[in-house]
Amino acid sequence: MRLYLSDRSSVDAAQELMTTFGDDAGFEAAARADKSRDLGNHVNFCRWRQIERLIVLMSQARAVGTVH
Repeated sequence: MRLYLSDRSSVDAAQELMTTFGDDAGFEAAARADKSRDLGNHVNFCRWRQIERLIVLMSQARAVGTVH
C-alpha cells in the first residue's frame, strides 16, 4: 500500500475519525471522499482517500512493510 501524507493534519483527521467512529472510521473517510468527488473537489477527494488508507494502516495490529 502506498501512502502520501502532505502534512500532519491528515494524521490528526484519521485519529479523530477513529476516535469518533471506531471501526467505521474508514467508511466515514470513504463517504467524505465520495462527497468531495460528487462536488467536483478533486483535492479533497484525494485527501480523504489517503486518510482512508491511513486509517487502514493505523488499524493493523502489527507492522506493515519493511521493518528496519
